[in-house]
Amino acid sequence: MIIGGAVFAMNLGGPRSPAQTTAADAPATAAGTPAPSPQASRSIDQPASRGELRALPTPSPSRTSPRPTPTQPSGGGTVASTGTCQASYYDTGTTTASGEPFDPNALTAAHKTLAFGTQVRVTNTANGESVVVRINDRGPFVSGRCLDLTTAAFKAIASLSAGVVTVRYQVLT
Repeated sequence: MIIGGAVFAMNLGGPRSPAQTTAADAPATAAGTPAPSPQASRSIDQPASRGELRALPTPSPSRTSPRPTPTQPSGGGTVASTGTCQASYYDTGTTTASGEPFDPNALTAAHKTLAFGTQVRVTNTANGESVVVRINDRGPFVSGRCLDLTTAAFKAIASLSAGVVTVRYQVLT
């Protein structure tokens, strides 16, 4: 079968018995080493035969280092800067510092210095949930916090009962 310039062969006859295995099917081995069974030598790239279940390999503990920050994150833009801080939420107000009406149901946030309109991905470090917000207000004015999210934005990453969460933020351009 040819799909997009690649050729694929399909075996519609089902799995072979050991008696049907040919010498071409057996893996090459070093002298004096017993050949593993065809199922044991199958690589992760080869499909499993009908009725055969295979577990995916698990990463070794030495390969569990933190992931680097993506340069093209989903949700738009490239990452200009990142950081970790405490974020809270607010649900009162009439007008934001940018001049637009405050809407607790919008995915917006307050930051002390970022330009109005800046998109920021905010990820709760405890559960991995994230939301992209637009900066439209100034604050928070509590020591140790860098973002004040609207109620809707905070609900997207944590329970309102938490009040304050540690977040990783990515400023998007």
